[in-house]
Amino acid sequence: MAKTIRSKGQVALCQALVEARIKAGLGQEELAAKLMCHQSLVARIESGQRRIDVVELVVLARAMGFDPSEMLALVQAATEPDHRI
Repeated sequence: MAKTIRSKGQVALCQALVEARIKAGLGQEELAAKLMCHQSLVARIESGQRRIDVVELVVLARAMGFDPSEMLALVQAATEPDHRI
């Protein structure tokens, strides 16, 4: 069983968030401004140093213009069947 912070599902989420930001044409600083947070928070989320909850995923989706259910589908597909909390 992998640790959650470095699990395949977490890595897939981080990669998908970076791709969504780039697709939205935003840099980390621009996204941080939209979220009213520091750029370093965006960097920590994207690098996997900070996990996000479902509410934060929805806020990120709104800021970048993606469907959070599509992102969850990617994470679900990448998450190991025996993964535990």
